[in-house]
Amino acid sequence: MGSGLGTAAAVKPGASSQPARSSTYAFTRAAAAAAGKKKVMGRREAATLASMGFTGVLSPRIGELEYLNVLSLPGNNITGGIPEQSGNLSRLTSMDLEDNLLDGPIPASLGQLSKLQILILSQNNLNGSIPETLASISSLTDIFSGNNLTCGANFLHPCASNVSYQGSSRGSKIGIVIGTVGGEDDRRIAFGQLKRFAWRELQLATDNFSEKNVLGQGGFGKVYKGALPDGTKIAVKRLTDYESPGGEAAFLREVELISVAVHRNLLRLIGFCTTQTERLLVYPFMQNLSVAYRLREFKPGEPILDWSARKRVAIGTARGMEYLHEHCNPKIIHRDVKAANVLLDESFEPVVGDFGLAKLVDVQKTSVTTQVRGTMGHIAPEYLSTGKSSERTDVFGYGIMLLELVTGQWAIDFSRLEEEDDVKKLQREGHLDAIVDRNLNSNYNGQEVQMMIQIALLCTQASPEDRPSMSEVVRMLEGEGLAERWEEWQQVEVTRREDYERMQQRFDWGEDSIYNQDAIELSAGR
Repeated sequence: MGSGLGTAAAVKPGASSQPARSSTYAFTRAAAAAAGKKKVMGRREAATLASMGFTGVLSPRIGELEYLNVLSLPGNNITGGIPEQSGNLSRLTSMDLEDNLLDGPIPASLGQLSKLQILILSQNNLNGSIPETLASISSLTDIFSGNNLTCGANFLHPCASNVSYQGSSRGSKIGIVIGTVGGEDDRRIAFGQLKRFAWRELQLATDNFSEKNVLGQGGFGKVYKGALPDGTKIAVKRLTDYESPGGEAAFLREVELISVAVHRNLLRLIGFCTTQTERLLVYPFMQNLSVAYRLREFKPGEPILDWSARKRVAIGTARGMEYLHEHCNPKIIHRDVKAANVLLDESFEPVVGDFGLAKLVDVQKTSVTTQVRGTMGHIAPEYLSTGKSSERTDVFGYGIMLLELVTGQWAIDFSRLEEEDDVKKLQREGHLDAIVDRNLNSNYNGQEVQMMIQIALLCTQASPEDRPSMSEVVRMLEGEGLAERWEEWQQVEVTRREDYERMQQRFDWGEDSIYNQDAIELSAGR
Protein backbone atom coordinates (compact mmCIF):
# COMPACT_ATOMS: atom_id res chain seq x y z
CA MET A 1 0.00 0.00 0.00
CA GLY A 2 2.75 2.46 0.81
CA SER A 3 2.03 5.61 2.77
CA GLY A 4 -0.76 6.92 0.57
CA LEU A 5 -3.74 5.46 2.36
CA GLY A 6 -2.34 6.20 5.79
CA THR A 7 -1.67 9.80 4.91
CA ALA A 8 -5.18 10.06 3.62
CA ALA A 9 -6.14 10.22 7.24
CA ALA A 10 -3.35 12.27 8.75
CA VAL A 11 -0.04 13.93 7.92
CA LYS A 12 3.32 13.73 9.61
CA PRO A 13 4.37 16.12 12.38
CA GLY A 14 6.19 19.29 11.58
CA ALA A 15 3.80 20.61 8.97
CA SER A 16 1.70 23.70 9.59
CA SER A 17 -2.02 23.32 10.03
CA GLN A 18 -2.91 24.51 6.52
CA PRO A 19 -0.48 22.26 4.63
CA ALA A 20 -1.63 19.42 6.79
CA ARG A 21 -5.20 19.93 5.62
CA SER A 22 -4.36 20.21 1.90
CA SER A 23 -2.00 17.24 2.06
CA THR A 24 -4.69 15.18 3.71
CA TYR A 25 -7.13 15.87 0.89
CA ALA A 26 -4.53 15.26 -1.83
CA PHE A 27 -3.58 11.89 -0.42
CA THR A 28 -7.25 10.97 -0.10
CA ARG A 29 -7.69 11.43 -3.85
CA ALA A 30 -4.58 9.39 -4.60
CA ALA A 31 -5.68 6.63 -2.26
CA ALA A 32 -9.17 6.56 -3.72
CA ALA A 33 -7.69 6.13 -7.18
CA ALA A 34 -5.45 3.36 -5.92
CA ALA A 35 -8.40 1.66 -4.26
CA GLY A 36 -10.28 1.74 -7.56
CA LYS A 37 -7.43 -0.04 -9.31
CA LYS A 38 -7.23 -2.64 -6.58
CA LYS A 39 -10.91 -3.43 -7.07
CA VAL A 40 -10.22 -4.69 -10.57
CA MET A 41 -7.45 -6.91 -9.26
CA GLY A 42 -9.73 -8.28 -6.53
CA ARG A 43 -7.23 -7.45 -3.78
CA ARG A 44 -7.95 -6.17 -0.27
CA GLU A 45 -7.16 -2.66 0.82
CA ALA A 46 -5.62 -2.00 4.24
CA ALA A 47 -4.26 1.18 5.79
CA THR A 48 -2.09 0.13 8.74
CA LEU A 49 0.23 2.84 10.01
CA ALA A 50 0.55 2.58 13.78
CA SER A 51 2.66 4.82 16.04
CA MET A 52 4.11 6.80 13.13
CA GLY A 53 3.78 10.21 14.80
CA PHE A 54 1.12 11.40 12.35
CA THR A 55 -0.69 14.66 13.14
CA GLY A 56 -3.61 16.42 11.46
CA VAL A 57 -7.23 15.43 11.11
CA LEU A 58 -9.22 12.65 9.50
CA SER A 59 -10.48 14.01 6.18
CA PRO A 60 -14.18 13.77 5.35
CA ARG A 61 -13.03 12.42 1.98
CA ILE A 62 -11.92 9.24 3.69
CA GLY A 63 -15.43 8.07 2.81
CA GLU A 64 -14.35 7.88 -0.84
CA LEU A 65 -12.16 4.85 -0.09
CA GLU A 66 -15.04 2.50 -0.83
CA TYR A 67 -12.82 -0.58 -1.14
CA LEU A 68 -11.03 -0.09 2.15
CA ASN A 69 -11.18 -3.15 4.41
CA VAL A 70 -8.84 -2.23 7.28
CA LEU A 71 -8.11 1.18 8.79
CA SER A 72 -5.51 0.93 11.57
CA LEU A 73 -3.89 4.16 12.80
CA PRO A 74 -3.36 3.66 16.55
CA GLY A 75 -0.73 5.46 18.59
CA ASN A 76 -0.54 8.66 16.52
CA ASN A 77 -1.51 12.28 17.30
CA ILE A 78 -4.56 12.61 15.08
CA THR A 79 -6.93 15.34 16.26
CA GLY A 80 -10.48 16.43 15.47
CA GLY A 81 -13.48 14.20 15.10
CA ILE A 82 -14.30 10.98 13.32
CA PRO A 83 -15.88 12.05 10.02
CA GLU A 84 -19.53 11.17 9.47
CA GLN A 85 -18.44 10.07 5.99
CA SER A 86 -16.66 7.08 7.58
CA GLY A 87 -20.04 5.41 7.38
CA ASN A 88 -19.58 5.15 3.61
CA LEU A 89 -16.77 2.58 3.98
CA SER A 90 -19.15 -0.26 3.26
CA ARG A 91 -16.41 -2.89 2.97
CA LEU A 92 -14.65 -1.92 6.20
CA THR A 93 -14.16 -4.83 8.60
CA SER A 94 -11.71 -3.30 11.07
CA MET A 95 -11.19 0.25 12.38
CA ASP A 96 -8.51 0.90 15.01
CA LEU A 97 -7.96 4.53 16.05
CA GLU A 98 -6.81 3.83 19.61
CA ASP A 99 -4.51 6.19 21.50
CA ASN A 100 -4.90 9.35 19.42
CA LEU A 101 -6.32 12.78 20.30
CA LEU A 102 -9.73 12.42 18.69
CA ASP A 103 -12.64 14.29 20.23
CA GLY A 104 -16.35 14.80 19.70
CA PRO A 105 -19.00 12.10 19.35
CA ILE A 106 -18.83 8.75 17.63
CA PRO A 107 -20.78 9.22 14.38
CA ALA A 108 -23.99 7.22 14.17
CA SER A 109 -23.15 6.48 10.54
CA LEU A 110 -20.71 3.80 11.70
CA GLY A 111 -23.78 1.69 12.38
CA GLN A 112 -24.22 1.39 8.62
CA LEU A 113 -21.00 -0.64 8.35
CA SER A 114 -22.62 -4.05 8.35
CA LYS A 115 -19.31 -5.84 7.72
CA LEU A 116 -17.51 -4.14 10.61
CA GLN A 117 -16.13 -6.68 13.08
CA ILE A 118 -13.46 -4.72 14.96
CA LEU A 119 -13.90 -1.20 16.33
CA ILE A 120 -11.23 0.11 18.72
CA LEU A 121 -11.54 3.76 19.74
CA SER A 122 -10.06 3.56 23.25
CA GLN A 123 -7.73 6.16 24.81
CA ASN A 124 -9.02 9.25 22.98
CA ASN A 125 -11.12 12.23 24.10
CA LEU A 126 -14.42 11.14 22.59
CA ASN A 127 -17.64 12.09 24.35
CA GLY A 128 -21.38 11.62 24.19
CA SER A 129 -23.32 8.39 23.90
CA ILE A 130 -22.17 5.36 22.00
CA PRO A 131 -24.54 5.23 19.01
CA GLU A 132 -27.24 2.61 19.39
CA THR A 133 -26.93 1.95 15.66
CA LEU A 134 -23.77 -0.01 16.47
CA ALA A 135 -25.83 -2.46 18.51
CA SER A 136 -27.31 -3.85 15.30
CA ILE A 137 -23.89 -5.19 14.21
CA SER A 138 -24.06 -8.54 15.96
CA SER A 139 -20.52 -9.68 15.09
CA LEU A 140 -18.83 -6.51 16.36
CA THR A 141 -15.93 -6.66 18.84
CA ASP A 142 -15.26 -3.24 20.30
CA ILE A 143 -13.19 -1.37 22.87
CA PHE A 144 -14.21 2.18 23.84
CA SER A 145 -12.50 2.57 27.22
CA GLY A 146 -10.46 5.64 28.15
CA ASN A 147 -13.01 8.14 26.79
CA ASN A 148 -15.90 10.13 28.26
CA LEU A 149 -18.60 7.99 26.69
CA THR A 150 -21.86 6.64 28.01
CA CYS A 151 -23.54 3.43 26.86
CA GLY A 152 -26.73 3.71 24.89
CA ALA A 153 -29.81 2.09 26.36
CA ASN A 154 -29.78 -0.83 23.91
CA PHE A 155 -26.05 -1.10 23.37
CA LEU A 156 -24.43 -4.20 24.83
CA HIS A 157 -20.88 -4.26 23.42
CA PRO A 158 -18.90 -1.48 25.11
CA CYS A 159 -19.84 -2.21 28.68
CA ALA A 160 -18.19 -5.61 28.46
CA SER A 161 -14.81 -3.98 27.95
CA ASN A 162 -15.40 -0.61 29.53
CA VAL A 163 -12.94 -0.58 32.45
CA SER A 164 -11.24 2.17 34.37
CA TYR A 165 -7.59 2.78 33.47
CA GLN A 166 -6.30 3.65 36.90
CA GLY A 167 -2.54 3.62 36.90
CA SER A 168 -2.16 3.56 33.13
CA SER A 169 -0.68 6.26 30.97
CA ARG A 170 -1.94 7.57 27.70
CA GLY A 171 0.76 5.57 25.99
CA SER A 172 -0.48 2.25 27.35
CA LYS A 173 -1.49 -0.12 24.57
CA ILE A 174 -4.27 -2.49 25.45
CA GLY A 175 -6.77 -4.75 23.83
CA ILE A 176 -6.57 -7.17 20.94
CA VAL A 177 -7.82 -6.92 17.40
CA ILE A 178 -9.71 -9.98 16.30
CA GLY A 179 -11.64 -10.34 13.08
CA THR A 180 -12.11 -11.81 9.67
CA VAL A 181 -10.95 -9.46 6.95
CA GLY A 182 -12.19 -9.75 3.39
CA GLY A 183 -13.67 -13.17 4.08
CA GLU A 184 -10.28 -14.59 5.01
CA ASP A 185 -9.14 -15.54 8.49
CA ASP A 186 -6.80 -12.62 9.13
CA ARG A 187 -5.99 -12.14 12.82
CA ARG A 188 -4.46 -8.70 13.11
CA ILE A 189 -2.63 -7.51 16.19
CA ALA A 190 -2.07 -3.77 15.90
CA PHE A 191 1.35 -2.26 16.59
CA GLY A 192 2.08 -1.77 20.28
CA GLN A 193 -0.83 -3.95 21.40
CA LEU A 194 -0.94 -7.65 22.20
CA LYS A 195 1.35 -9.60 19.94
CA ARG A 196 0.27 -12.89 18.48
CA PHE A 197 3.34 -15.09 18.71
CA ALA A 198 3.99 -18.02 16.44
CA TRP A 199 4.48 -21.35 18.18
CA ARG A 200 7.97 -21.58 16.73
CA GLU A 201 8.91 -18.19 18.24
CA LEU A 202 8.08 -19.34 21.75
CA GLN A 203 9.60 -22.76 21.18
CA LEU A 204 12.90 -21.11 20.28
CA ALA A 205 12.63 -18.52 23.07
CA THR A 206 12.27 -21.21 25.74
CA ASP A 207 14.75 -23.70 24.25
CA ASN A 208 11.91 -26.02 23.28
CA PHE A 209 10.22 -25.49 26.65
CA SER A 210 13.19 -26.93 28.46
CA GLU A 211 12.73 -27.99 32.06
CA LYS A 212 15.77 -25.90 32.99
CA ASN A 213 13.75 -22.82 32.04
CA VAL A 214 10.76 -23.64 34.25
CA LEU A 215 10.09 -20.74 36.61
CA GLY A 216 7.19 -22.38 38.38
CA GLN A 217 4.14 -24.55 38.09
CA GLY A 218 0.64 -23.94 39.39
CA GLY A 219 -2.94 -25.00 38.86
CA PHE A 220 -3.01 -23.47 35.39
CA GLY A 221 0.21 -24.85 33.93
CA LYS A 222 3.95 -24.29 33.83
CA VAL A 223 5.72 -20.96 33.40
CA TYR A 224 8.91 -20.85 31.33
CA LYS A 225 11.57 -18.20 31.15
CA GLY A 226 12.43 -17.18 27.61
CA ALA A 227 14.32 -14.66 25.53
CA LEU A 228 13.29 -13.13 22.21
CA PRO A 229 15.83 -12.53 19.43
CA ASP A 230 16.20 -8.87 20.46
CA GLY A 231 17.17 -9.94 24.00
CA THR A 232 13.82 -9.17 25.61
CA LYS A 233 13.18 -11.55 28.49
CA ILE A 234 9.72 -13.03 28.72
CA ALA A 235 7.72 -15.47 30.84
CA VAL A 236 5.56 -17.93 28.92
CA LYS A 237 2.55 -19.50 30.62
CA ARG A 238 1.65 -22.80 28.95
CA LEU A 239 -1.95 -23.48 29.91
CA THR A 240 -3.11 -26.98 30.73
CA ASP A 241 -6.57 -28.60 30.64
CA TYR A 242 -7.79 -26.17 28.04
CA GLU A 243 -10.74 -27.24 25.95
CA SER A 244 -13.43 -25.02 24.58
CA PRO A 245 -16.48 -25.58 22.42
CA GLY A 246 -15.99 -21.97 21.36
CA GLY A 247 -12.50 -22.73 20.08
CA GLU A 248 -10.02 -19.98 19.46
CA ALA A 249 -12.64 -17.22 19.40
CA ALA A 250 -13.73 -18.03 22.96
CA PHE A 251 -10.12 -18.07 24.12
CA LEU A 252 -9.43 -14.70 22.50
CA ARG A 253 -12.48 -13.13 24.12
CA GLU A 254 -11.15 -14.12 27.54
CA VAL A 255 -7.66 -12.92 26.62
CA GLU A 256 -9.21 -9.57 25.73
CA LEU A 257 -10.70 -9.27 29.22
CA ILE A 258 -7.30 -9.97 30.75
CA SER A 259 -5.58 -7.47 28.46
CA VAL A 260 -7.83 -4.56 29.39
CA ALA A 261 -7.16 -4.99 33.13
CA VAL A 262 -4.40 -2.40 33.36
CA HIS A 263 -3.07 -1.35 36.77
CA ARG A 264 0.40 -0.76 38.17
CA ASN A 265 -0.04 -3.73 40.52
CA LEU A 266 -1.24 -6.18 37.87
CA LEU A 267 1.05 -8.18 35.59
CA ARG A 268 0.70 -6.89 32.03
CA LEU A 269 -0.10 -9.36 29.29
CA ILE A 270 2.03 -8.69 26.20
CA GLY A 271 1.04 -11.50 23.88
CA PHE A 272 -0.41 -14.93 23.28
CA CYS A 273 -0.16 -17.96 21.03
CA THR A 274 -2.80 -20.45 19.93
CA THR A 275 -2.58 -23.68 17.98
CA GLN A 276 -5.03 -26.54 17.61
CA THR A 277 -3.71 -28.10 20.82
CA GLU A 278 -1.94 -25.31 22.71
CA ARG A 279 -2.84 -22.05 24.45
CA LEU A 280 0.00 -19.86 25.72
CA LEU A 281 0.19 -16.42 27.31
CA VAL A 282 3.27 -14.21 27.22
CA TYR A 283 4.23 -11.78 29.99
CA PRO A 284 7.27 -9.63 30.76
CA PHE A 285 9.85 -11.44 32.87
CA MET A 286 10.02 -10.16 36.44
CA GLN A 287 13.68 -10.21 37.39
CA ASN A 288 13.05 -10.35 41.13
CA LEU A 289 10.77 -13.36 40.70
CA SER A 290 7.97 -13.92 43.21
CA VAL A 291 7.23 -12.94 46.79
CA ALA A 292 7.31 -16.64 47.69
CA TYR A 293 10.84 -16.93 46.31
CA ARG A 294 12.04 -13.89 48.27
CA LEU A 295 10.45 -15.19 51.46
CA ARG A 296 11.65 -18.79 51.42
CA GLU A 297 13.70 -19.80 48.40
CA PHE A 298 16.29 -17.07 48.01
CA LYS A 299 19.91 -18.08 47.63
CA PRO A 300 22.75 -17.09 49.98
CA GLY A 301 23.82 -13.54 49.31
CA GLU A 302 20.52 -12.53 47.71
CA PRO A 303 18.51 -9.78 49.42
CA ILE A 304 15.56 -10.81 51.54
CA LEU A 305 12.31 -8.92 51.72
CA ASP A 306 12.73 -6.43 54.53
CA TRP A 307 9.73 -5.21 56.48
CA SER A 308 9.17 -2.09 54.38
CA ALA A 309 9.14 -4.24 51.22
CA ARG A 310 6.62 -6.60 52.82
CA LYS A 311 4.36 -3.66 53.61
CA ARG A 312 4.57 -2.56 49.97
CA VAL A 313 3.65 -6.07 48.90
CA ALA A 314 0.62 -6.06 51.21
CA ILE A 315 -0.77 -2.71 50.04
CA GLY A 316 0.16 -3.17 46.37
CA THR A 317 -1.42 -6.61 46.17
CA ALA A 318 -4.55 -5.30 47.88
CA ARG A 319 -4.83 -2.46 45.38
CA GLY A 320 -4.38 -4.81 42.44
CA MET A 321 -7.05 -7.15 43.79
CA GLU A 322 -9.38 -4.23 44.50
CA TYR A 323 -9.02 -3.21 40.85
CA LEU A 324 -9.93 -6.69 39.61
CA HIS A 325 -12.98 -6.89 41.87
CA GLU A 326 -14.34 -3.37 41.70
CA HIS A 327 -13.01 -1.60 38.60
CA CYS A 328 -13.20 -4.30 35.93
CA ASN A 329 -16.45 -4.94 34.12
CA PRO A 330 -17.05 -7.83 34.26
CA LYS A 331 -15.19 -8.25 37.53
CA ILE A 332 -12.35 -10.75 37.63
CA ILE A 333 -12.11 -13.36 40.41
CA HIS A 334 -8.53 -14.58 40.80
CA ARG A 335 -9.13 -17.84 42.70
CA ASP A 336 -5.45 -18.48 43.50
CA VAL A 337 -4.16 -15.54 45.52
CA LYS A 338 -0.84 -16.49 47.11
CA ALA A 339 2.72 -15.25 47.52
CA ALA A 340 3.88 -17.32 44.54
CA ASN A 341 1.47 -15.43 42.27
CA VAL A 342 2.65 -11.99 43.37
CA LEU A 343 5.73 -11.03 41.38
CA LEU A 344 8.30 -8.32 42.00
CA ASP A 345 9.52 -5.90 39.35
CA GLU A 346 12.95 -4.31 39.16
CA SER A 347 11.99 -1.89 41.97
CA PHE A 348 10.51 -4.67 44.14
CA GLU A 349 7.02 -3.33 43.49
CA PRO A 350 4.40 -6.10 43.59
CA VAL A 351 2.40 -7.13 40.55
CA VAL A 352 -0.36 -9.73 40.78
CA GLY A 353 -0.09 -12.45 38.15
CA ASP A 354 -2.27 -15.35 36.97
CA PHE A 355 -5.50 -13.33 37.21
CA GLY A 356 -8.21 -14.30 34.74
CA LEU A 357 -6.66 -17.71 34.11
CA ALA A 358 -9.26 -19.65 36.09
CA LYS A 359 -11.90 -18.76 33.55
CA LEU A 360 -9.59 -19.42 30.61
CA VAL A 361 -9.02 -23.02 31.60
CA ASP A 362 -12.61 -23.59 32.78
CA VAL A 363 -14.35 -22.15 29.76
CA GLN A 364 -15.39 -25.65 28.70
CA LYS A 365 -17.44 -26.08 31.89
CA THR A 366 -21.12 -25.22 32.02
CA SER A 367 -20.53 -23.17 35.16
CA VAL A 368 -17.21 -21.50 35.78
CA THR A 369 -17.91 -21.22 39.49
CA THR A 370 -18.06 -24.97 40.11
CA GLN A 371 -14.49 -25.94 39.17
CA VAL A 372 -12.16 -25.69 42.15
CA ARG A 373 -8.81 -24.21 41.16
CA GLY A 374 -6.24 -22.97 43.59
CA THR A 375 -3.59 -24.00 46.09
CA MET A 376 -4.31 -25.91 49.27
CA GLY A 377 -3.85 -23.72 52.30
CA HIS A 378 -5.08 -20.70 50.36
CA ILE A 379 -8.51 -22.03 49.37
CA ALA A 380 -11.44 -20.63 51.33
CA PRO A 381 -13.50 -23.31 53.12
CA GLU A 382 -16.72 -22.52 51.24
CA TYR A 383 -14.90 -22.74 47.90
CA LEU A 384 -13.41 -26.09 48.82
CA SER A 385 -16.73 -27.52 49.98
CA THR A 386 -19.08 -26.11 47.33
CA GLY A 387 -16.84 -25.17 44.41
CA LYS A 388 -18.40 -21.71 44.33
CA SER A 389 -16.06 -18.74 44.30
CA SER A 390 -16.56 -15.03 44.79
CA GLU A 391 -14.56 -11.93 45.64
CA ARG A 392 -14.54 -13.11 49.26
CA THR A 393 -12.71 -16.34 48.35
CA ASP A 394 -9.95 -14.11 47.00
CA VAL A 395 -10.03 -12.12 50.25
CA PHE A 396 -9.42 -15.35 52.16
CA GLY A 397 -6.39 -16.20 50.02
CA TYR A 398 -5.10 -12.66 50.49
CA GLY A 399 -5.39 -13.04 54.28
CA ILE A 400 -3.32 -16.22 54.16
CA MET A 401 -0.73 -14.35 52.09
CA LEU A 402 -0.52 -11.68 54.81
CA LEU A 403 0.31 -14.44 57.30
CA GLU A 404 3.01 -15.62 54.89
CA LEU A 405 4.47 -12.11 54.82
CA VAL A 406 4.62 -12.00 58.61
CA THR A 407 5.84 -15.53 59.27
CA GLY A 408 7.87 -16.21 56.13
CA GLN A 409 6.50 -19.75 56.20
CA TRP A 410 4.79 -21.79 53.53
CA ALA A 411 1.03 -21.46 53.48
CA ILE A 412 0.15 -23.62 56.44
CA ASP A 413 -3.52 -24.44 56.34
CA PHE A 414 -4.49 -21.60 58.64
CA SER A 415 -8.13 -22.40 57.99
CA ARG A 416 -7.85 -25.38 60.35
CA LEU A 417 -9.34 -24.40 63.68
CA GLU A 418 -6.44 -25.27 65.97
CA GLU A 419 -3.80 -23.43 63.94
CA GLU A 420 -5.93 -20.35 63.46
CA ASP A 421 -6.60 -20.34 67.20
CA ASP A 422 -2.85 -20.47 67.85
CA VAL A 423 -2.42 -17.23 65.92
CA LYS A 424 -5.40 -15.68 67.70
CA LYS A 425 -4.02 -16.70 71.09
CA LEU A 426 -0.61 -15.19 70.36
CA GLN A 427 -2.33 -12.04 69.15
CA ARG A 428 -4.41 -11.76 72.34
CA GLU A 429 -1.43 -12.35 74.58
CA GLY A 430 0.82 -9.91 72.72
CA HIS A 431 3.35 -12.60 71.76
CA LEU A 432 3.24 -12.16 68.00
CA ASP A 433 7.02 -11.87 67.92
CA ALA A 434 7.06 -15.64 68.35
CA ILE A 435 5.76 -16.14 64.81
CA VAL A 436 7.50 -13.26 62.99
CA ASP A 437 9.95 -14.37 60.30
CA ARG A 438 13.39 -14.77 61.88
CA ASN A 439 15.01 -13.54 58.67
CA LEU A 440 13.83 -10.06 59.65
CA ASN A 441 16.21 -10.14 62.63
CA SER A 442 13.80 -8.06 64.73
CA ASN A 443 13.93 -5.27 62.12
CA TYR A 444 10.20 -4.66 62.01
CA ASN A 445 7.54 -2.49 63.59
CA GLY A 446 5.58 -4.42 66.22
CA GLN A 447 2.45 -2.30 65.83
CA GLU A 448 2.48 -2.81 62.07
CA VAL A 449 2.88 -6.56 62.54
CA GLN A 450 -0.12 -6.55 64.86
CA MET A 451 -2.13 -4.54 62.34
CA MET A 452 -1.25 -6.98 59.54
CA ILE A 453 -2.19 -9.98 61.69
CA GLN A 454 -5.51 -8.36 62.60
CA ILE A 455 -6.34 -7.75 58.95
CA ALA A 456 -5.29 -11.31 58.09
CA LEU A 457 -7.64 -12.72 60.73
CA LEU A 458 -10.49 -10.54 59.47
CA CYS A 459 -9.85 -11.79 55.93
CA THR A 460 -9.78 -15.47 56.92
CA GLN A 461 -13.04 -15.62 58.85
CA ALA A 462 -15.01 -18.80 58.20
CA SER A 463 -18.07 -17.00 56.89
CA PRO A 464 -17.45 -15.17 53.58
CA GLU A 465 -20.06 -12.58 54.50
CA ASP A 466 -17.98 -11.56 57.51
CA ARG A 467 -14.82 -10.91 55.50
CA PRO A 468 -14.04 -7.37 54.36
CA SER A 469 -13.99 -6.40 50.69
CA MET A 470 -10.63 -5.64 49.10
CA SER A 471 -11.44 -1.93 49.07
CA GLU A 472 -12.01 -2.15 52.84
CA VAL A 473 -8.69 -3.98 53.18
CA VAL A 474 -6.93 -1.18 51.31
CA ARG A 475 -8.45 1.41 53.64
CA MET A 476 -7.50 -0.59 56.74
CA LEU A 477 -3.91 -0.93 55.52
CA GLU A 478 -3.91 2.83 55.04
CA GLY A 479 -5.05 3.27 58.65
CA GLU A 480 -8.80 3.75 58.25
CA GLY A 481 -11.51 1.63 59.86
CA LEU A 482 -9.42 -1.20 61.31
CA ALA A 483 -10.14 -0.37 64.96
CA GLU A 484 -13.91 -0.56 64.43
CA ARG A 485 -13.80 -3.80 62.45
CA TRP A 486 -11.42 -5.36 64.97
CA GLU A 487 -13.64 -4.50 67.92
CA GLU A 488 -16.62 -6.12 66.20
CA TRP A 489 -14.52 -9.19 65.42
CA GLN A 490 -13.37 -9.52 69.04
CA GLN A 491 -16.96 -9.49 70.29
CA VAL A 492 -17.84 -12.27 67.87
CA GLU A 493 -14.74 -14.19 68.93
CA VAL A 494 -15.67 -14.01 72.61
CA THR A 495 -19.05 -15.53 71.82
CA ARG A 496 -17.46 -18.18 69.61
CA ARG A 497 -14.94 -19.17 72.27
CA GLU A 498 -17.64 -19.43 74.92
CA ASP A 499 -19.74 -21.65 72.64
CA TYR A 500 -16.71 -23.79 71.87
CA GLU A 501 -15.84 -24.20 75.55
CA ARG A 502 -19.42 -25.22 76.37
CA MET A 503 -19.34 -27.82 73.60
CA GLN A 504 -15.98 -29.06 74.86
CA GLN A 505 -17.35 -29.45 78.39
CA ARG A 506 -20.29 -31.47 77.08
CA PHE A 507 -17.92 -33.62 75.06
CA ASP A 508 -15.71 -34.20 78.11
CA TRP A 509 -18.75 -35.12 80.23
CA GLY A 510 -19.90 -37.53 77.56
CA GLU A 511 -16.49 -39.15 77.45
CA ASP A 512 -16.54 -39.61 81.25
CA SER A 513 -20.01 -41.19 81.11
CA ILE A 514 -19.03 -43.60 78.37
CA TYR A 515 -15.80 -44.46 80.17
CA ASN A 516 -17.65 -45.22 83.42
CA GLN A 517 -20.28 -47.25 81.62
CA ASP A 518 -17.65 -49.33 79.88
CA ALA A 519 -15.90 -49.92 83.21
CA ILE A 520 -19.12 -51.14 84.83
CA GLU A 521 -19.89 -53.46 81.96
CA LEU A 522 -16.38 -54.88 82.07
CA SER A 523 -16.72 -55.48 85.82
CA ALA A 524 -20.08 -57.12 85.38
CA GLY A 525 -18.64 -59.44 82.78
CA ARG A 526 -16.18 -60.85 85.22
